[in-house]
Amino acid sequence: MAERLKIPGLLGELLAEFAGTMILILFGVGVVAQVVAGGLGDHDSIAWAWGFGVVFGVYVAARLSGAHLNPAVTIAFAAFKGFSWRKVIPYSLAQILGAFVAALLVRWNYNDVLLAKDPALTIKTQFVFSTLPGNGSLPVSHGSAFLDQIIGTAILLFLIFAVVDTLNTAPGANMAPFIIGLIVVAIGMAWGTNAGYAINPARDLGPRLASFLTGYGGAWRDQTGYLYWWIPIVAPIIGGVLGAGLYQVLVARFLPAEGLPEPGRVPSPDDKDNLEATRG
Repeated sequence: MAERLKIPGLLGELLAEFAGTMILILFGVGVVAQVVAGGLGDHDSIAWAWGFGVVFGVYVAARLSGAHLNPAVTIAFAAFKGFSWRKVIPYSLAQILGAFVAALLVRWNYNDVLLAKDPALTIKTQFVFSTLPGNGSLPVSHGSAFLDQIIGTAILLFLIFAVVDTLNTAPGANMAPFIIGLIVVAIGMAWGTNAGYAINPARDLGPRLASFLTGYGGAWRDQTGYLYWWIPIVAPIIGGVLGAGLYQVLVARFLPAEGLPEPGRVPSPDDKDNLEATRG
């Protein structure tokens, strides 16, 4: 059997983030193209495909990089979980590049139906690739879209921190990627109106750049002409840090250390011994 190629640590992590994010966007942007340009499916199929994209992307990258697939996740893990700050920019760039390449593939694959639906490549199909306030049609202010992205990403990181916390009720049997995918499905079903639930700067910036380079001249603006591109970048980063921080404050600091009695259970003499042991 051929020996596996050994790739230096950080390079392997970055390739995993690139590949995992590419898989995520292939399913996520792909399903929006199918619904918007092809007329197949609806909002629920979009929510589920994004969730499955997360599941598959995490399974691809988790062993090598932790499968952040999202700069907001990377920054939150650096802020609260000891992830190296020096890796934040390289991880983020790998995620953005993975999203960019995936969006180019979607753009290429769906070119015929995109042009049939929207020959001038306008805002009518721009939101296949990047998010817009009110999904390009509803009367949602920029302030509301910004707040929406903070809240949605805060929910995402709060729940991700809960799922991966081994001192809490973390899922077993390698089920964490599936549970995280369900989180994204739920956010899409409950928080998709105001700003299209980007909740991921790479998910929005990479495809937005790909669409701009392939004919969408208005890619950086929304339906009002406002330079909207920065909102799905800045707001998710703020929301991610807030959500992760809230989990630390409201839940993590109250969890018992390993070997201590579970909350609600009457302590036993053995628990006392374990407590003394943890105190040294």
